[in-house]
Amino acid sequence: MNTVTLEQIIAEHKEMSKTLYNFIKAQKPEQIFFPEIMIKLKSGEHYAGIILGKDGKQSHHLILLPCKGENLTWEKAKAWASNETNGGLPTRREQALLYANLKEQFQNEWYWSNEQHVSESHYAWYQIFNSGNQGYRYKHDKLRARAVRRLVIE
Repeated sequence: MNTVTLEQIIAEHKEMSKTLYNFIKAQKPEQIFFPEIMIKLKSGEHYAGIILGKDGKQSHHLILLPCKGENLTWEKAKAWASNETNGGLPTRREQALLYANLKEQFQNEWYWSNEQHVSESHYAWYQIFNSGNQGYRYKHDKLRARAVRRLVIE
């Protein structure tokens, strides 16, 4: 069994992102074609790219939804993303992709991820979009939120 390193995943992701960027530039913004699927973007949605699984294989397409949540605790941000947008908060990996490909769609502020800190259950992870750094904050702090939808690659 081959071990996949984080460096390999990042390198493959960068190469795939370049290819996708060039491909998407040539498409109509509301329709993105892949050999096996046509992705139709709804008004205000933005295609972020493909997320790779821990095995290095393509997992899902990531779409940034247009809705914006403000002044939300972590629990309220999760509920808002699920109930108000029919999406979900992004994972930390997804936030890194959003920062890499759609940074201009965010204010230079902190945005909740959907991930709780593993050893500190009173904290959850966030991404700050002015520097790309990730950290964790107390869940009752009020941050911004953006929702995403995922199209699984089978």
